[in-house]
Amino acid sequence: MQIELRFFASVREQLGVAQERVELPDTVATVGQVRQWLRERGGVWQEALAEGRALRMAVNHAVARADTAVADGSEVAFFPPVTGG
Repeated sequence: MQIELRFFASVREQLGVAQERVELPDTVATVGQVRQWLRERGGVWQEALAEGRALRMAVNHAVARADTAVADGSEVAFFPPVTGG
């Protein structure tokens, strides 16, 4: 399945890319699995998407949990938590 990846704020800056279209392996079906699959690229990918790092995820503009399913054509976004005052 193909999905569109989007990276925002400090995640985008760290990775040096704002968006990317990828073909996922058949074993990747959830947002958490997408994150793990991207970490396996190593280097800055492993750091930016690290397991313990506070990171928000969204599928098709809706905040998602790690077990949220992705489908062909989905947009998956990664961004840091937003704070304000």
